[in-house]
Amino acid sequence: MRESQTNLAGDLLLQLGRPGDGPLHERVKRALRTAIRDGRVEVGTALPPSRQLAADLGCSRWAVTEAYGQLVAEGYLEARTGSATRVRWTRDADAAAGRRAPRRLPEARFDLGPGLPDLRAFPRRRWAEAVRAQVTTTAFTEFGYPPAGGHPRLRRLLVAYLGRSRGASATPDDVTVCTSVTDGVRRVCHALRAEGITAVGCEEPGWTRLRDVIRAAGLEPVPVRTDDGGLRVDELSAHTTLRAVLTTPAHQFPLGTVLAPERRAALLRWARQVDGVVLEDDYDAEFRYDRRPVAALQGMDPSRVVLFKSLSKILSPALGIGWIVAPPRWTRHLHESDQTAAQPPTLDQLAFAELLESGAHDRYLRACRKRYRDRRDALVRALAEQVPDAPVSGVAAGLHLLLRLPAGTDTAAVVRAAGARSLRIADLTAYHATEDHTDHGLVLGYGNLADGAVEEAVRLLREAIEECRAPRRRRTR
Repeated sequence: MRESQTNLAGDLLLQLGRPGDGPLHERVKRALRTAIRDGRVEVGTALPPSRQLAADLGCSRWAVTEAYGQLVAEGYLEARTGSATRVRWTRDADAAAGRRAPRRLPEARFDLGPGLPDLRAFPRRRWAEAVRAQVTTTAFTEFGYPPAGGHPRLRRLLVAYLGRSRGASATPDDVTVCTSVTDGVRRVCHALRAEGITAVGCEEPGWTRLRDVIRAAGLEPVPVRTDDGGLRVDELSAHTTLRAVLTTPAHQFPLGTVLAPERRAALLRWARQVDGVVLEDDYDAEFRYDRRPVAALQGMDPSRVVLFKSLSKILSPALGIGWIVAPPRWTRHLHESDQTAAQPPTLDQLAFAELLESGAHDRYLRACRKRYRDRRDALVRALAEQVPDAPVSGVAAGLHLLLRLPAGTDTAAVVRAAGARSLRIADLTAYHATEDHTDHGLVLGYGNLADGAVEEAVRLLREAIEECRAPRRRRTR
């Protein structure tokens, strides 16, 4: 029996507005977003396939897939292989009982979830001064629409910064300013599809949102296993049609490993052999505590690697500033489509450029590295004292670590028990795309955890773990 779908073309898209209101894909996206927020399209609703909706509207399929992809990136929709694109956003998680959608949890007092830097440390005064300086000194000609690819000053300074800090090799023409790594991957996936690439290898386990974005762009995310040496490059050859792979070589999420030197070389050899491309998410690269960070893979072969980075894990995701460094082959596609793509505001781009040029950004990073190293050390000590039978790994870099729980522990139950104690943690299982794995553990982020809260947070975590073990102990007596 075919599942019913909402009649978007008849009921919703009559509110698209006039052609003068912007490109069609932007009007489709706005109409969908408004309908979802208003509750006219409920959580869990299956949307029509992009081809069907495009035919109903009499427009190109690209306009629909672009709108779907952007809404997946924003969290309004979710896309899964073999299933329809569905609405995932809701104002009230309880109203969605029985439907598949993420719960909106109350804000936790103790934040051990991954994905955020120290929001308390955001340099408010320095950022305000930088913005104020641009408002008063920027020529009036700069207040129009930003040029394709981003402001030239920021692109020039990013090239210098990435060269000295990440060993990247690029020119300002290779840089495209975007709003986030998610946004950057979405744009590049559309470029890959235009060149006939149909699938992207993805680390397994890996960041779920990026797999969703790849799928929403019309490409197939292909799981590729990771281990203590990072991505299993030797497994790429088993996928004969694969010509693109997304990886986090500096600090794999969520396992926290670094791509082994021999695998770095092997990955680039694979890309040359298949005439492919490596999508390098430079995740947590700045925060290495045992030695200097490894250089970006992009510097080893700029013709085969696309580098992604943003300020989300450094300053704040609220800024919405990221960048793509790509070979000319892909940059051409990006700039051609950039006229309708979202960009950070020009003043914010210039404010960040001022922080780069003045050295304030480098000084901020140095202070962050010390703060995070000290916080990591305190967290590792507390875990060793209070949860001694749960080993930790992935501590050499980044803003999270992996806590391995004893075999048989119900990690999902631990996450729920921690949430009841106002403690936010993440289940490693949630980052797997397949079911055939034996990984059981917790991903604990310490970027946004207050220094004085480490001991209390670990005590609550220990209680949550013990609560989920207790029934098993009683049954074995």
